[in-house]
Amino acid sequence: MTFSTCDLCDANEDKLASGELSVIPPVFMRFGANARFSGPAVTIKLFEDNGMVRSTLETPGDGQVLVIDGGGSFRCALVGGNLGVLAEKNGWAGIVVNGCIRDVDEINLCNIGVRALAAMPVRSHKKGGGELNVRISIAGVAIFPGDWIYADADGVLVAKPS
Repeated sequence: MTFSTCDLCDANEDKLASGELSVIPPVFMRFGANARFSGPAVTIKLFEDNGMVRSTLETPGDGQVLVIDGGGSFRCALVGGNLGVLAEKNGWAGIVVNGCIRDVDEINLCNIGVRALAAMPVRSHKKGGGELNVRISIAGVAIFPGDWIYADADGVLVAKPS
């Protein structure tokens, strides 16, 4: 996979202006072995409960990117090392978390890309609450299921499918 978010922005200034291509503000830290990843979005909206994250990552990822709107909470982690391994094993390209992760050393060994606001050692609840494949918003950018996510060292883009 070869792309550059800078090149995508330069080549698609009209789509940036129309909103077909959006840049998530630079709020994320980079984790995981893959600095660059892309794929169609699977979205989850939840708060401090990662049960639905596990059940989703247990399904075949087929190169998709799991985008989790955790409400920006810094009180607990929504993804840890076991879920990173599960995502890699099941073929997910990456995970974007509007919230925290934990087990950073373990996640950094996984052959996936991860973006999150921060690391936090406290684990989340596991009640299974949340909404799957709904419109979410991260840092003012709307993300719909099926939107394409492009992430590299320069940023994270959201592109409407053609």
